[in-house]
Amino acid sequence: MNDTHPSDSQRCPTQGSSRRRFLTSTGLATVGVMAAHGSAPRIATASKVDSEVIIGAGEFTYRVHHHWPQLPDKYSWQTTHNVAVDKAGNLYVIHEGLEKQSDHPAIFVFDEQGQFVRAFGQQFQGGGHGIEVHEEGGEEFLYIAAYQQVKCLAKLTLTGEVVWQQFAPMASDKYAAGEAEHPQRAWGRDHFLPTNFAFLPDGGFLLADGYGSYFIHRYDAAGQWQSCFGGPGKGQGTFDTPHGIWIDARGAEPIIIVADRAHHTLQRLSLSGDYIDTIDGFGLPANVDICGDLMLVPELVARVTILDKDNQVVARLGEDVARISADRRRQIRETPADWQAGKFVHPHDACFAADGSIYVAEWVKTGRITKLEKV
Repeated sequence: MNDTHPSDSQRCPTQGSSRRRFLTSTGLATVGVMAAHGSAPRIATASKVDSEVIIGAGEFTYRVHHHWPQLPDKYSWQTTHNVAVDKAGNLYVIHEGLEKQSDHPAIFVFDEQGQFVRAFGQQFQGGGHGIEVHEEGGEEFLYIAAYQQVKCLAKLTLTGEVVWQQFAPMASDKYAAGEAEHPQRAWGRDHFLPTNFAFLPDGGFLLADGYGSYFIHRYDAAGQWQSCFGGPGKGQGTFDTPHGIWIDARGAEPIIIVADRAHHTLQRLSLSGDYIDTIDGFGLPANVDICGDLMLVPELVARVTILDKDNQVVARLGEDVARISADRRRQIRETPADWQAGKFVHPHDACFAADGSIYVAEWVKTGRITKLEKV
């Protein structure tokens, strides 16, 4: 079986230097503009050129398209969570959705021009969270992580047909009795609230239980649970909200990157789950995408960061850290009139497109998907 992820192949840019809710207890953090061991990054300021908003500088210059895709009138955005791109360039967006609207889809698909293509995924409504595209044997599939009352992981075709769907891995002995058989809207370290996926070189995958047990679960290529590692702790292989996860194949050996959100860090681990080191200097990092030499980190505290192959910060985009950090009651996320052009509120996920552009999903009440078009 030929298992590849589009972020490492077809949808990556070709140039040489150039891919996912706050917890009540997690406050907004004011963070510096430099990574702890990085050189001065290019802080993206917005400028207007012929009524267009341009951010960034040099190689990392982007034209900003807020609210880029539009939904048909019969649907509505309901807190956008994650984004993914297939080989054809189609964008897949999952939102949390409202549990009471059980007939409303949680997943929307748009073409490269931002035109609506299709919608599905009603079964995830009220708990939609993670979404990834993964190629297996020449065919692409969607992997879905859902939390809240849904509490499941699922594999779908690109048009929404269910290949398999499963619930808490009770064989791990990490969950309360009945968590798989009778999922309910309950939180805590003995509950299953998965957030995001990473795909392993052997064809299996990792699933981060970012809001629940804080363990990383390992599954084989058939979707069978194998083992887990991590759990709650203060770092160095343990986590506080391991919200995002990715496989970094930029070095001599592939390693795991975990967005350890409430610690404001990225942890690097071996494929067996052994701790390597920590990259700090973030503000609630929510997920990771890697394409070519570049690593993309959406931060819930109002910016998107790009790092090079040496994990040095080379750009920070749409930064509005001070203003959003001061919004202790989180009012701005509910009031679009307070959003500023060229700046982000709460980036929850981001991914590269094939031409080097970036799609950003934000944790805001009315939802927002921004396209950063590479200039």
